[in-house]
Amino acid sequence: MEKITSFTINHLKLLPGIYVSRRDAVGAETVTTFDIRMTRPNYEPVMNTAEIHTIEHLAATFLRNHPQFGAKTVYFGPMGCRTGFYLLLNGDYESRDIVPLMKEMFTFIRDFNDEVPGACARDCGNFRDMNLPMANYLADKFLKEVLENIGSERLIYPE
Repeated sequence: MEKITSFTINHLKLLPGIYVSRRDAVGAETVTTFDIRMTRPNYEPVMNTAEIHTIEHLAATFLRNHPQFGAKTVYFGPMGCRTGFYLLLNGDYESRDIVPLMKEMFTFIRDFNDEVPGACARDCGNFRDMNLPMANYLADKFLKEVLENIGSERLIYPE
């Protein structure tokens, strides 16, 4: 079998950042898949499931309610390797196009200090596996270390 594209990226050179993972034609539309890489693969510890789960709930809620991108959000969810998330948007985008959106989203997550949306038995299959303080911390870290002064080395996959 052929390797899928995401397994051809050199993860030893990959830095935390925002990358276009793929573009797919869905009928007449284009869906852009972004790799929102929060930790450096194989160098930094991966995120624990509780903070990933919390970020997923907060980010999905933020994105679906966003005035410009709400209707364009197809999916937001974690990577199996626990180093980041995938964001699928309806439209043909470059990484730089969503930097302002990611700054807004991670600021929202950093500053969030209420009940996590959907974190109850009725709404979620594993509602107890949440860690809001760690999600706040990781959002702040990503804002400061990656998003505030993001350059091309964190927007375009390494060769």
